[in-house]
Amino acid sequence: MKIANVPSAPCWADLTTPDTQAAGRFYGAVFGWQVRQMPDPGASGYGVFALADGRTAGGLAASAAPDRPAAWMPYFQTEGVDAVIARVEANGGTVTAGPTDILELGRFAVCADPVGAVFGLWQRRDHPGFGVVNAMGGFCWFELATRDLSVPADFYAAILGWATTSPAAPGGYRMWTVAGEPFGGLLKMNASFPPDIPPHWMVYVAVADCDATAARCARNGGTVLVPPTTIEQGRFTVLSDPQGAVFAALALNPLSGLGELS
Repeated sequence: MKIANVPSAPCWADLTTPDTQAAGRFYGAVFGWQVRQMPDPGASGYGVFALADGRTAGGLAASAAPDRPAAWMPYFQTEGVDAVIARVEANGGTVTAGPTDILELGRFAVCADPVGAVFGLWQRRDHPGFGVVNAMGGFCWFELATRDLSVPADFYAAILGWATTSPAAPGGYRMWTVAGEPFGGLLKMNASFPPDIPPHWMVYVAVADCDATAARCARNGGTVLVPPTTIEQGRFTVLSDPQGAVFAALALNPLSGLGELS
């Protein structure tokens, strides 16, 4: 799988959680990430998850309200946040935060698509986004789960220019592409999803051993929601951290045709 370094591609993901210290300990134990705080007071305590070599994997922020659920959110790159949010609103989505400038780092907005899945937009300046992606310990796949495939497909095509591949698996699973490169999936939520779970974006972290990752999650207070499962593309598991944020881990099959992880 590949993520193109072009506008409209995924460029960042961050965790909003009521307990940043606990989250730092958990993800450090599961993925080996370290937490580094942004030094500027204007960053409001925002931190980054980094690999041991210093490359940044994602972000970490305290919840604005104590009752706000912990959650991971992907951001998509744009050369003009304001122009994109105009298309969001014109195509049935909503803008829930921003657009706002963050110091000299960039400009962002948080939106919801017509089925309710939340995502971010990032117009980069000094902060380019991921320091590591499509490599061990970095994010490698971005998946939208929804009960209606046609509405999101049309929406993201209109606002970000994405395309989708033809369904190639039972259940109509499609891949998102930008500039011809796949970076994520569009999954139809079936009866295995509890009815109270809304449409949502799922972020995947690349790992060498899916089973060992799931075991570390459980040992450190997290929950294994979907046990390690083998698919054509590799072996994956869906996990929840102790505060309830859901994410996935993927050990890619090098013969899957989706590229290689470094």
